[in-house]
Amino acid sequence: MIDYHARVADTMIPHLRGRPTTLKRYPDGVEGLHFFEKRCPKHRPDWVRTATVLADRAGPIDFTLVDNKPTLVWLAQLAALELHPSLSKASKIESPTVLAFDLDPGPPATIIECCRVALRLRELFGGLGMECFPKTSGSKGMQVYVPLNGRVTYERTTPFAHAVALLLEKQHPKDVISKMTKKLRKGKVLVDWSQNTKMKTTIAVYSLRAKERPTVSTPLEWDEVHSGARSRNPDRLAFTSEQVLNRIEKHGDLFEPVLKLRQRLPDPPPAD
Repeated sequence: MIDYHARVADTMIPHLRGRPTTLKRYPDGVEGLHFFEKRCPKHRPDWVRTATVLADRAGPIDFTLVDNKPTLVWLAQLAALELHPSLSKASKIESPTVLAFDLDPGPPATIIECCRVALRLRELFGGLGMECFPKTSGSKGMQVYVPLNGRVTYERTTPFAHAVALLLEKQHPKDVISKMTKKLRKGKVLVDWSQNTKMKTTIAVYSLRAKERPTVSTPLEWDEVHSGARSRNPDRLAFTSEQVLNRIEKHGDLFEPVLKLRQRLPDPPPAD
């Protein structure tokens, strides 16, 4: 894990820098007990930066900022196997830099069905003149990120994301659901729009996941999503840490446009 963090750092850190990050720690390994840690440990080295963010109920919290390679390696030593950053930077906590959709399959649906929903999201945003970028969650599903990098706030992005999820649900009721209710999710893909709030975090691109195999949240090319949608093998889009490092060497950072592309959010699509 330390070796992976050290080797992926130059590619991963730009996606974490300046963002309040929640740690998911596994001190006894992936099969042992784990816990989420929002507050940066007090025993941190002096060179680990933090940012104080006012949480809704817990008051001010000093979150970890993963701004450099030593911090990323230190987190590996803490068994912070999963890193969950905010969609906004601490300096502008009310302004998300992206719109994020978490696609979560309800069994027997898999990432194959998520790929089909991701393509519908791409088509929808393409119709609005906007680009979006897919990545695996490293677990069962995937995410689609729509870069903004402007002055928009959660007051705009939250209802917009909700409207998109409702529209997809209305257009494809047999395949898509926008509500979290588990009993309604069998065989469907939950389009989780609720990630688009100030206090929610989403698994970081290039973060490891707590699985038997060291799978990683991996950026994809849209051609891979098309192939995944036609596949019968959900494991074809599961990438290990070593495979991800090889992909970076071959393709570079496929998620780099998410950091730089500026797009204006239009009025939300009507649900009818």
